[in-house]
Amino acid sequence: MLAASIAALMVDTLLEPSGLTEILFFIISFAIIFAVMSVVFYLAGKVVVGRSRANFKDAFAISVLGTLVLIVCVSVFILEVAMVLALIAWLLLVRHYYETGFLGSIAVGLTSVIVAAVILVVLDMFLGNSTLVFRWLPFFS
Repeated sequence: MLAASIAALMVDTLLEPSGLTEILFFIISFAIIFAVMSVVFYLAGKVVVGRSRANFKDAFAISVLGTLVLIVCVSVFILEVAMVLALIAWLLLVRHYYETGFLGSIAVGLTSVIVAAVILVVLDMFLGNSTLVFRWLPFFS
């Protein structure tokens, strides 16, 4: 969700990006995505599996490895297959790092979606511009 918002921001603000601008934007957006996703996975893991098994280091590892798997899957497979494989990879990563079962990893995944939506709504209220953050969601724009 955050990656789509950042991509929409790039399209709107940078009319003709140069190669250096694209690289800088990629690096900055990658860092923002990892930071936000790590917080989201940490909070979701803390709620679902408890403080003893959910720490920030594991949440960061889940967000980094999951995003890398997503990038590889999207570049190799068609979009539908890539999304299914990436979803399975995210669930397996959550299952491994948070030492929970498949139902626990699904619960962490659903909780992380809710936490991410709340963060996006708060960000939208803070920025005061719903067309910027929620442009890619048709029912919000």
